[in-house]
Amino acid sequence: MGLSEVQWDHHIPLPKLGPIQSKVIVGVVALVCFINSYDGDFVFDDSEAIVNNKDLRPATPVANIWSNDFWGSNLSSNSSHKSYRPLTVFTFRLNYLLAGGLHPVGFHVLNIVLHAVISALMIDVFSILIGGLAYDDKSRIVNHAPKTSLLSALLFAAHPIHTESVAGIVGRADLLCALFFQLSFLTYCKAFHRGRDKDGSFSVQWVVVSLCLCAAAMLCKEQGITVLGVNAAFDVLVICNVNVYELSQRLLLRKKPLHVGEVWQMGLLTRLALMCFGGVLMLYARWRIMGTGPPEFTEVDNPASFLDNVFLRIVNYNYYYSLNAWLLLCPWWLCFDWSMGCVPLIKSAADWRMVWLLLLWCVLIGLISQALCSLDSQRRRTLTLSLVLLVVPFLPACNIFFRVGFVIAERVLYLSSAGYCLLLAYCLGHCCHRWRRYKSLLCASALALLCMYVARCALRSHQWRTEQSLFTSALTVCPLNAKVHYNVGKNLADRGNTSAAIRYYRTAVGLHPTYVHAMNNLGNILKERNELTEAEQLLSKAVSIQPDFAAAWMNLGIVQNSLQKFNEAEQSYWNAIRFRRKYPDCYYNLGRLYADQHRHIDALNAWRNATLLKPEHSLAWNNMVILLDNTGNLGQAEVIGREALKLLPNDHTIMFSLANVLGKLEKYKESEGFFLQALHINPSAASCHGNLAVLYHRWGKLELAKKHYELSLKIDPEAPGTKDNYNMLLRKLDQARRP
Repeated sequence: MGLSEVQWDHHIPLPKLGPIQSKVIVGVVALVCFINSYDGDFVFDDSEAIVNNKDLRPATPVANIWSNDFWGSNLSSNSSHKSYRPLTVFTFRLNYLLAGGLHPVGFHVLNIVLHAVISALMIDVFSILIGGLAYDDKSRIVNHAPKTSLLSALLFAAHPIHTESVAGIVGRADLLCALFFQLSFLTYCKAFHRGRDKDGSFSVQWVVVSLCLCAAAMLCKEQGITVLGVNAAFDVLVICNVNVYELSQRLLLRKKPLHVGEVWQMGLLTRLALMCFGGVLMLYARWRIMGTGPPEFTEVDNPASFLDNVFLRIVNYNYYYSLNAWLLLCPWWLCFDWSMGCVPLIKSAADWRMVWLLLLWCVLIGLISQALCSLDSQRRRTLTLSLVLLVVPFLPACNIFFRVGFVIAERVLYLSSAGYCLLLAYCLGHCCHRWRRYKSLLCASALALLCMYVARCALRSHQWRTEQSLFTSALTVCPLNAKVHYNVGKNLADRGNTSAAIRYYRTAVGLHPTYVHAMNNLGNILKERNELTEAEQLLSKAVSIQPDFAAAWMNLGIVQNSLQKFNEAEQSYWNAIRFRRKYPDCYYNLGRLYADQHRHIDALNAWRNATLLKPEHSLAWNNMVILLDNTGNLGQAEVIGREALKLLPNDHTIMFSLANVLGKLEKYKESEGFFLQALHINPSAASCHGNLAVLYHRWGKLELAKKHYELSLKIDPEAPGTKDNYNMLLRKLDQARRP
């Protein structure tokens, strides 16, 4: 079933290479573009999806990845984003196991290699989309447009829009989805191996395998199901060679359309029925897995979807489409997040930005008319399939079928960019064919564009290496984005620069007055700086805006406790627990409040709840031991201390507290053992040396007591009580030496 060779391919400014050579070149270009991100940190969404995701840990059952979402939350939870990507999480877990922990290099390297493989495979995809299915004597698909497919793949390998997917580890979902998308398409083409016989026979087995690979793509990211649309379009336009324009004209002029028998003979209806059945089955399974229905997003995530005016909602959606198109065309202004004021809403038809969406539709209508009305059948197919590859993978992100949780997300353009690159390569070849005297200029332009892509990829992937460079780079692109300022502030606070962090948090709140997370973090910093009144005001405002914000309630309780507003603090803690029942840190802070009020039984109960919810909560265990010690319940303190060390055998603070209890119980040998263990773990603990000295002092081992008193005073000359005890010991030793 050979198709005519592309006439303009010979004018593409590239040497003719073998298939292996072409793939190696494309793979190398892909590696060069992103290689400098290989030793980057975990940044942005990596924290939630990888660092804090318990599904990656060996102690967590592997089966959990099939019941939890991409971020490690149970799918049945109302707070779950419902992003079901178990195969992607499984690869993260493999990275964790092979590296022996959370070492980002292995995660990054696999992402870069995946992009190189996908870029190389794009040559096969593009060659089939351009030239159809024609085979040589060895049953290999003949590439009718080797130069065009190579140029398209080079543009895809180096397109800067891919930086987030490659340099950001969570972008692996898009990479794996794209890989299975390609394999599903190429496998679908296998169903017509050596061409279609006249009776329309095809391999049902290969169609089923293609559906299975589609399901795998969907288990990497939901976007994977769109390969069915690309397969269907390819079947109609290339396998069955249906002229869409002629068919539409027949229908409009009420002429007899293509006979059903002809379509049935070609097997098209059978294949479309198989794909429809498979697609519906996948969607139904996905809906059942989702559990409680679609995820709930807020106005902050996608403000246009919350507009009451339908016209303005449609206008803003189209404006978003035009911005996505601009990022493909000119990927210079790239940002890790486009929400929270980064893209102000269009609120009237008089807004000058209406020009952009009108321009978008003019270009699309022009391309569609060329695709449908061109007399050249090869051009019709290439343009149509390029548009299909551009538009169909983008459909899940377009807000038509359901509301999405973002304004613009560069990751979702990973697959769509393939259609754009094919269009760009086609236009370049067509221009070289029509304007041959400008061929040198066009060649130079193509080379310059490719070099600019590579340079931009290298720069952008370098920015993705650390959170500091990533967040700071966004300030010039989206200065009105409150989330950008929030993330810069958070990064500064994590590095100890609280003064600068306060400025960015204040800017975030100024840009978005209801940004409760910025208020919460700012309130925490002000609390640490003892600016308690303003901290209380900010946290009170945060919980008034979002009453179920449990963390803000807890932090408000801490501030109120510091202000000695004990009743208000207790109520705030209980509000936090009401909205987050399993909140061990809140129970711990509630216990501290009760301890300050000398409500010892309530304090012990609160700390016990904290340890039940979080058995490794060291502070809660330690406080229980200390409180029981201080109240004279030494036997119970010993029991609690030993119970804690069974769960936390290397916690030196609990060893220290238990050693103090055992010393008071005159169990000197055991007490000494725990003190020495604690010092082995933390040899610079002045208090531990001091208390061990007191133990030896009581035990009568005066020389050892003297040694540890001196070690304690050497580490901390102002250690409370140690100097007095040391002087007392010296007097005792002096008296012992006198005759």
